[in-house]
Amino acid sequence: MALRLLALFLCSAALTAKLTLGAPRTFEIDYKNDCFHKDGQPFRYISGSIHYSRIPRIYWKDRLLKMYMAGLNAIQTYVPWNYHEPVPNQYVFSGDRDLEYFLQLASDIGLLVVLRPGPYICAEWDMGGLPAWLLNKTDIVLRSSDPDYIGAVDKWMGKLLPMIKPFLYQNGGPVITVQVENEYGSYFACDYNYLRHLTRLFRYHLGGEVVLFTTDGASVGYLKCGSLQGLYATVDFGPGGNVTAAFAAQRYAEPNGPLVNSEFYTGWLDHWGEHHSVVPASAVAKSLNEILEVGASVNLYMFIGGTNFGYWNGANTPYAPQPTSYDYDAPLTEAGDLTDKYFAIRDVIRLYSTVPEGPVPPSTPKYAYGALKTLSEALDVVSFSGPVKTTYPLSFTDLNQHFGFVLYRTKLPVECSKPTPLSSPLNGVHDRAYVSVDGVAFGILERDKCLSINITGKAGSQLDVLIESMGRVNYGKDINDFKGLMSNLTLGSKVLTDWLVFSLNIDEAVSQGLLAGSQSQEVLAMPISDTSLSTPTFYGGTFSIPSGIPDLPQDTYIEFPGWTKGQAWINGFNLGRYWPKRGPQVTLYVPAHVLSTAAPNNVTLLELEADPCSLGSCTVKFTTNPVLNGTVAQTAAHAFHSFFHRGDLL
Repeated sequence: MALRLLALFLCSAALTAKLTLGAPRTFEIDYKNDCFHKDGQPFRYISGSIHYSRIPRIYWKDRLLKMYMAGLNAIQTYVPWNYHEPVPNQYVFSGDRDLEYFLQLASDIGLLVVLRPGPYICAEWDMGGLPAWLLNKTDIVLRSSDPDYIGAVDKWMGKLLPMIKPFLYQNGGPVITVQVENEYGSYFACDYNYLRHLTRLFRYHLGGEVVLFTTDGASVGYLKCGSLQGLYATVDFGPGGNVTAAFAAQRYAEPNGPLVNSEFYTGWLDHWGEHHSVVPASAVAKSLNEILEVGASVNLYMFIGGTNFGYWNGANTPYAPQPTSYDYDAPLTEAGDLTDKYFAIRDVIRLYSTVPEGPVPPSTPKYAYGALKTLSEALDVVSFSGPVKTTYPLSFTDLNQHFGFVLYRTKLPVECSKPTPLSSPLNGVHDRAYVSVDGVAFGILERDKCLSINITGKAGSQLDVLIESMGRVNYGKDINDFKGLMSNLTLGSKVLTDWLVFSLNIDEAVSQGLLAGSQSQEVLAMPISDTSLSTPTFYGGTFSIPSGIPDLPQDTYIEFPGWTKGQAWINGFNLGRYWPKRGPQVTLYVPAHVLSTAAPNNVTLLELEADPCSLGSCTVKFTTNPVLNGTVAQTAAHAFHSFFHRGDLL
């Protein structure tokens, strides 16, 4: 405590005049006294991460108010490039992607903003926020001085940063600091010219007054390639370690200036097939107290995680995709509910700062709408462009498709009366392949896990391979993550050729209602080969919100009893992937704004592996409680990372 008081005293003693009415707004670094100055006064921010891209706009105010009432004086958010420029030169900044509205809302509530605009963000987001269309240049070197990459970055930042400039603190807005790149010291390129180029680019668009910073793991090894003169170096680390040692790493790059932990981990990320990460509230509170005690600024990552709706989740290597939920065991749950961790953090903040008086907005109500039955659907309405003929398989990039599913079809060139290996000898399935012959499901090829299955069939039989992109790598050297069949498949020793490749626009077909009410065409919906596996099949059903109940619709969660793996939509809104068989996530979050009380609600499933319908229970269920660790046993060894950082993912 003495060290904290001394730092604040020195910073205060350095002031020669107080802010006067009408004086310009300023935010700057006082290197002499190791602190920030805001409007000439010493300042320390206590921030929390919230990703507007993971939260429906209708709930932004609720989540931000809860953060403000916890005692935070700032928030931190990423700007995902691929979220706003899904195809080149087409920018989307409306609805759930209205960044300017989000920043203004934060300001109106009384929160400052620590902005992280990339161009790379990591964030467990598809390709770390970089748009997949960058891979149209197959030899591009991402996050480097490669002219193709730099040209795209310059154009994007030329669109984004002028939008940000009016929101800078000195211009009357909430943005006090802006990050340049993200955790670059963890990337193989170590291209200082790239960082210098970004610094000049940000200065050109934002001016010379804004505080630009970098973030890296709390070790000298990360800071060597991640820090650069002219960018203030900060570190990230989680609870359970030596706070003094972590900040000593920051002092390697910044001998003077404020201590800053830009990512203090309140929880941790999940992967399919692993436990749901849990970090005890007591451990978070203890380390947070130690950080605040030395006078440091801190950002709690995450304060609310939210949801990877649609196909936005990322992946790590060896290939391990993250689930739909980004709950992160954060102080506010995926649905914005209050937790014991929220109140433990607020109690710590109260020791160092004024916490607003008044009630905290309550957790949003939930409602269980019960169960509904489903019926099967088919393929031809989801491939608008028809097949592309090709000798060898094409990638998603070749087809100008960035997410979802592509169907590859060919004929068996030889008789396979006995089980014959269908193989991806170069591990070219990115990421899962659902294989059927003449409508009979035979198995699944999976990246890094299953490279060969046995099939049978007559010469000339139809071989269908449905490829699912499970999310692009978001961290490390492999973020240039191409999707589809990235190398040839072999049947025995014979390379398969002469493919028909169908680019599938399932989301548009669902949103337009093209799957509703028609009969199964038995293209994706085929007979079952055994009780454990069926071909990918569409199912649909409806349910109505009960009448006579006030305040409906309400948030809910959807369960998939007996279902295996697939994608779920409600009223055309892509809720994300479900995979209860592998876990840990069992339910999907359904925000109330996608539901209707005026008309029946349409539910569409694309079940990829096996449905429960043959057993007479072809239903899904709505419940009030999330299940995020329902199928993977959690052990004490896995429950808590001690002093973890991004390097743990390598």
